[in-house]
Amino acid sequence: MTEPIQRESLWRRWVVKPVVAQLAQGTTPAKIAQAIAFGVTTGVFPLLGTTTMLALGVGVVLKLNQPVLQVFRELTYPLHLASILLFMRAGESLFGAEHVPLSIPMMMERFFASPGKFMAEFGMIGLYGVVVWLLLAPLLIGVVFFVSKPLVEKLAKHLNFSRHDA
Repeated sequence: MTEPIQRESLWRRWVVKPVVAQLAQGTTPAKIAQAIAFGVTTGVFPLLGTTTMLALGVGVVLKLNQPVLQVFRELTYPLHLASILLFMRAGESLFGAEHVPLSIPMMMERFFASPGKFMAEFGMIGLYGVVVWLLLAPLLIGVVFFVSKPLVEKLAKHLNFSRHDA
């Protein structure tokens, strides 16, 4: 008789295992929570195709844990797509700009047809979205950090990886 093969959940494979691996290497729960917070925040940056390099740059400058940062940046991809238009609409409202008809497929089509013309048409609304993101980023970083830190600490304690935060 064969025993049933137990499959590993995606949550365990893509979230828990990278965090456990970093804890095993001596990374503190606070540093992991910081990387999670910046990964989520850079992951929703409102310009398509920029989040990987933004996260890499922020991670290098702040000396964040890159594996955890990039995993959580990637996990926010669906939220990233959903939030692009929200940031841009909020930017229009913030700056009192005229409402521009937007959709991700239409914007991508126009970008690939003529990047220069695309920037002329949508550059300012993109900038508005970035300003809104910059205003909200500190709040998002704080919320994600203070939610994730106790969870990572609990995981570290459960796995006997407790360390003193410096």
